[in-house]
Amino acid sequence: MGKKYWLIKSEPDVFGFDDLENCENQTEHWDGIRNCQARNFMRDEMQQGDVAIFYHSNAGPEVGAVGLATVASEKAYPDPTQFDPKSNYHDAKSTKENPRWLMVDFKWAKAFKRLVTLKEMKGSPELTEMLVVQRGQRLSIQPVEKAHFKAVCKMGGLAVKDLKEFGI
Repeated sequence: MGKKYWLIKSEPDVFGFDDLENCENQTEHWDGIRNCQARNFMRDEMQQGDVAIFYHSNAGPEVGAVGLATVASEKAYPDPTQFDPKSNYHDAKSTKENPRWLMVDFKWAKAFKRLVTLKEMKGSPELTEMLVVQRGQRLSIQPVEKAHFKAVCKMGGLAVKDLKEFGI
């Protein structure tokens, strides 16, 4: 199976792209996912080396794509926040023997030269089928077609040579 492309959303005031860059080894786990479809993407489809567009959500006029990250873990693994009663992501129905929620690790890869706003993406004829621009698409983890991925990277100021390391 070849490399896959993703879009991962995070609120920058909670955990932004700069936060990922500043983590040890520029790598951090992606916890708190509580949507079955997003969990299934991590569990069933994400592979180490896949590339994701890092997208800042709920950031006022700064909503949009800011850079790239790669999947750093070999496979999805249990999200420990589900077992912690003090966590906002606690799930009383989840057990260590049968965890309901998983996470993967992401590694900071490359910053865009400029923010690609949601408005720009919605206005781009080549992105009309991209999930993030579709009405009602609120998943925090979404698959992205390679052509859409390339288009957003180009809009963000990355040249073709910048993308070769990601298999594009």
